[in-house]
Amino acid sequence: MSETALIFDIQRSSLHDGPGIRTTIFLKGCPLDCLWCHNPEATSSKRQLFFHLDKCTLSGDCVSVCPENVHQIIEGNHIIDYDKCNLCGKCVEACNHNALKIVGQEMTVDEVLKEVMADIDFYKNSGGGITISGGEPLLQFSFAKSLLERCREKGINTCVETSGYVSTYKFKQILPLIDTILFDYKITGCNEHTKYTGVSNRAILENLNNAYHYGTSIILRCPIVPEVNNKDSHFKAIADLNLKYPNLSAIEILPYHDMGNSKRTSIGRNETLKELTTVTPEIANKWLEQLRSLGCDKAKIG
Repeated sequence: MSETALIFDIQRSSLHDGPGIRTTIFLKGCPLDCLWCHNPEATSSKRQLFFHLDKCTLSGDCVSVCPENVHQIIEGNHIIDYDKCNLCGKCVEACNHNALKIVGQEMTVDEVLKEVMADIDFYKNSGGGITISGGEPLLQFSFAKSLLERCREKGINTCVETSGYVSTYKFKQILPLIDTILFDYKITGCNEHTKYTGVSNRAILENLNNAYHYGTSIILRCPIVPEVNNKDSHFKAIADLNLKYPNLSAIEILPYHDMGNSKRTSIGRNETLKELTTVTPEIANKWLEQLRSLGCDKAKIG
């Protein structure tokens, strides 16, 4: 019987999730809760109602069909009580402007593989393949492992984007199935990591070490967030990893973008880091120069 997983998006012809042209499969659910997360709708392991405020015309069609009184139009505002929603989907069907959707679709390995195989000629011509992302894709471990095994059988290049927060036992099982890992390095120091992501980084660092010594191609991805980790000590730690692991394929810095805040409100969660705005290219380039001055010669802006 084919394994199943909760998928929240499939992006075809992706150019930023590993080498070549790729199909990126986003699995829902993550054990981390990073304050700056770009995809907060991926954090929960359950299906969710998602509201596009900019598409809403305040027609009230959703109000009239909802059996749980989830929706109200009050003084020109669309008010949603997400806790009442049973995900029946009637409001989604009634909305003619696509302002509402259900995030999360149960799919089998066979169904996902069919999507992947549709672009196999692009992979061959560009050196691309499949990328499994999230959320944290290894949270749905059995599905991820089965999908990677099937891709291996078909000669499709494989990539996993991961926080590294998974048991060492499981992580070692999956390494032989991965050509490239996009490995997040978020914050230096266990206490700071726990403060801003909700989990310790001990297992993460151990799995980074395991992947490196196994010989997997690793692109280290480093989100840089003002007032959180844009510190000299953090930049020094990234440069030290460059020295410790000289065969890293690349080190990408990912400047903070505030898109996650509007998406948080779209699923009924409070905004975080409200005082921050998207980092300008000028600031990002200064960070890049700082890393290179510390000897981090593989650094680039992702």
